[in-house]
Amino acid sequence: MLRVFLHYGIHFIVPIFVAFYFFKEQSVKIAILLLLGILIDVDHILANPIFDPNRCSINFHPLHSYWAIIIYTLFLFFKKTRILGIALLIHILADVVDCGLLFLQSK
Repeated sequence: MLRVFLHYGIHFIVPIFVAFYFFKEQSVKIAILLLLGILIDVDHILANPIFDPNRCSINFHPLHSYWAIIIYTLFLFFKKTRILGIALLIHILADVVDCGLLFLQSK
């Protein structure tokens, strides 16, 4: 239950917090953009089964690969892609926490 709460809490609460704390003038617009970071889960349709609660997404799905994460990090350095980079890295953070808790749960 903690794993589910943390995973979805990071997916939905952290983007809203980041938007309202760091982007006060455009907080609602930025919150919506950050929440759209969850769209990278579209790559799950390539997996069989599409959803497996005991699978770590990191480096399993193409948009969750280490190469993709490097590109998302590079997005932070450019003003035009910074919000997208933040959105995608928040999503990756949620998945990393989920993978960590999955690993601890298996011990």
